[in-house]
Amino acid sequence: MIPFHQLREAIIAVQQRPTTLTSGALTPARRRAHLEAPHLAHLMKEIREEAERARREPVPLLSFSDFQTFHSLGTRKEFEKPYFERRGRLLALALTMILDDSNAYKETLENLIWEICNEYAWAVPAHLPDSIDQVLTANVPPNRHVDLFAAETAHALAEVLDLVGNRLNDWVTHRVKQEIEQRVFQPVFESAHHFMWTSKINNWSAVCGGAVGMAALLLIDDRERLAGMQDRVVSAMDSFLAGYGEDGCCPEGLAYWRYGFGYFVYWAEMLYEFTSGSIDLLKQDKIKRIAEFPAAVALSDSACINYSDCRHTFRHATGLISRLCSRLNIAPPTMTSVPSFHEDHCYRWPFVFRNILWTEPKWLHTQGAEGTFYFHSTDWLVDKRETSTGLLAFSAKGGHNNEPHNHNDLGHFILHIEGDTLLADLGMGVYTREYFGKERYDHLHASSGGHSVPIINGEHQAAGEAHRAIVTRYETDQGAVRFELDLTHAYRPEARIRSFRRSFEWKVRQEEASSELTLTDHFIFDEEMMETERNLTEHFISFHKPVLSDGEVTWSGEKGNVHLRFEPSMLSAYVEPVVIPSRDPQPLTVYRLHLHAKRLAQTYTCGLVMTCCIH
Repeated sequence: MIPFHQLREAIIAVQQRPTTLTSGALTPARRRAHLEAPHLAHLMKEIREEAERARREPVPLLSFSDFQTFHSLGTRKEFEKPYFERRGRLLALALTMILDDSNAYKETLENLIWEICNEYAWAVPAHLPDSIDQVLTANVPPNRHVDLFAAETAHALAEVLDLVGNRLNDWVTHRVKQEIEQRVFQPVFESAHHFMWTSKINNWSAVCGGAVGMAALLLIDDRERLAGMQDRVVSAMDSFLAGYGEDGCCPEGLAYWRYGFGYFVYWAEMLYEFTSGSIDLLKQDKIKRIAEFPAAVALSDSACINYSDCRHTFRHATGLISRLCSRLNIAPPTMTSVPSFHEDHCYRWPFVFRNILWTEPKWLHTQGAEGTFYFHSTDWLVDKRETSTGLLAFSAKGGHNNEPHNHNDLGHFILHIEGDTLLADLGMGVYTREYFGKERYDHLHASSGGHSVPIINGEHQAAGEAHRAIVTRYETDQGAVRFELDLTHAYRPEARIRSFRRSFEWKVRQEEASSELTLTDHFIFDEEMMETERNLTEHFISFHKPVLSDGEVTWSGEKGNVHLRFEPSMLSAYVEPVVIPSRDPQPLTVYRLHLHAKRLAQTYTCGLVMTCCIH
C-alpha cells in the first residue's frame, strides 16, 4: 500500500500534531451549525436524552456472573448488553460536552471513564481464551488482549481526550493514557508476536488496525515510534484489502463493508490530515471500486442485498458515504436520513461522530444507481430497474461455501419490490458460541434450509470451499438478464446427483411496472437410484406469509406482489412458519414455502415462473 520509508518521512516531517485530526476546526460557528442542522435534529435529541439518562442512572454493572455466561452457556448478550451500554453512554456524554461546549456532564463522564478503565478486560468474553489453562499459555493476559472492542474502546477514549481532555480531571486523563498504553499499544506494537487479526482478510484487520492506528495518531508524540506503529497498521490494512476482489465486492456483506471499510476510511483520513495530505490512501482505483459497492447493492434507504451476515434491514453511515462521495467523486446509494443514535447496538464512536461531522445533506434524497451489476470475484448478480411506479430488483449468487461469515447459499436469490424484499435473505443470526462453531449450519440463518435453494434427496448444501457454484452463463440482452449456475458440487455425494443446474431469466417491463423471473432447475440423478427414492423440495424464503391457491403462490407486500406459478400435479405445496431468534427483543417469524416433488425420473426439470407487480 505504502512503503515504510515514505510513511516514515511523512510522519517525521510533522512538526506539531494537527488540532483537526478528529473534527476539523470545531469552532463555535461550526458547533452551532451542527446543533441547528435539520438533518441532525433527531440524532441530537437522542444524544441529549441518553446523556441525561446517564446522569440519572448508575453505570451498568459488569458482573462476574455475566462474564462467565458465555463460557458456560455460549450466549453473549448477558455481558455485552451492559458493556455496550457503557460505550453508548460514553458516546452521548462526550458528544454533548463537545457540541454544547458545556461541562454539565463533566463529572458523570469522568466517573464513567474511570469505570471503563477499571474493567477487567476491554475485550469481550467471546474473544478471550475459553479456559484458565488457555489464559496461562496465551501470549498476553486478558487485560492486554486486543480484539475489535478493545481497539474500539482505545480509539473512542483517545478521541474524547483529544476533544475534551483539557477539561477533564488530570487524574482521569492520565489514567486513560496509561490504560491505552498498557492494554493496547504495548501488546500490539511492542511485541514480536502479532495478533491474529493483523493477517485476517476480513473486517477484523481493518477495525482493529484502524482503531489502534487512530489512537496512536492522537496520543503518541514520539514520531519515530509513531511511524513504526503506523507501518504495522499499514500491514494489517494490506491484509484487509486482500479480502476484496478487484471489482470491490465485499463477500462478508454490506454490514461488514460499513464496519471494516469504515474503519479503514476513518484511519486513512486521519493519516491524511496528520500528514497534511501527503499520504492519501483513498486515491487508489481499487479503493474507489470498494467505495462504490454500497450503491450497487442498496435497494432503498433501509434495505439492501444482504448476503452473508448482514441484517435484512440496513441503514447507511451517512457521514462515511458523504465523505467517500466528496473525495472520490462517486454517486451515493439511496439515503434519506441520518441513522438513529441506537442504529448500532455497539455504539461505535466514529460512526456516530462522523455522521454528525461529515454528513452533507446534498447526498441525501438522491436516486440510487440502477442497472445490472455483476461481481466476478464473488459471482454476485444484482439487477435494479426503476419503473414508472417504483423499483424492481433481482439478485442471485454463486461463489463457494467457505466465504467470510459464510452461509450455505449457492444459487440463492432475492426479489425486491419498491422498498419490500418479498423473497428474502435472512441475513445474520444471533451471535453465540455455537453460531461461530461447528453447529453454525444447524442455525436456519446460515443453513441452506434457510435460503431459497432445494433440498435434494434429503440433503442440504454442505460447507467448505470445495462446495461451490460454477457460472456457466451470464449475459444481458435488451433488458433481459440470464444467469446460469452449475450447483452439482454444492451438495455432498449423499445427495446422489450427477448434475444440478439452476438458471435464471429476469425480464423487466418498465412501462408496466412489472417483471418476470423464470427459474429452471435441471437435475440428473444417479442411475443406481430407484424412482421411489428420488425426491426434492424447493424452498422459498420470505418474511411475508404466502397465500396458496391451485398452482399459484402469492407473496404480498405493501407496494407489490410476487406470484409464483407451478404445476400442482408434480409439486405439492405447503407453508411452514418458522420462529427464528433475533437481536431485537421479539423473535421473527419467517415463512418457508415447500414445493415437494417425489418419484422423479432420472432426468427432471422443475420450471417455475414468478411475476412481480407494483400496485
